[in-house]
Amino acid sequence: MDDETRTARQLWVEDERGRRRMPDPVRNAAVRAVMISSVTIILAVVAFLTSVTGSWLAYPMTIAAVVATVVATWSVLDIWITRQVWRQRAGVVSEPSSTAYAARRERVAEERVA
Repeated sequence: MDDETRTARQLWVEDERGRRRMPDPVRNAAVRAVMISSVTIILAVVAFLTSVTGSWLAYPMTIAAVVATVVATWSVLDIWITRQVWRQRAGVVSEPSSTAYAARRERVAEERVA
């Protein structure tokens, strides 16, 4: 492979995607939920293993796993709440006769033109 063909190819090529990127607050909530859920799974595994071995850590780890499960449930629910709040603030209201749809259509059309 000579140097001319190597420079002709691009290292990074943008692919057109059908879906848009999630808004920043929703993406932050989703990342937070994934991290909390992974810690919850780790706590649950440690709680199980300590209770199988009969360790003194079994009770505190089980309590921590239960509390983490409640927190993880809330964090997953937080994704949905954040998404709904973002949609309402961005102009998409759940009423079919809302004037926000017309304003959003105009804004999207202007973005496509630009």
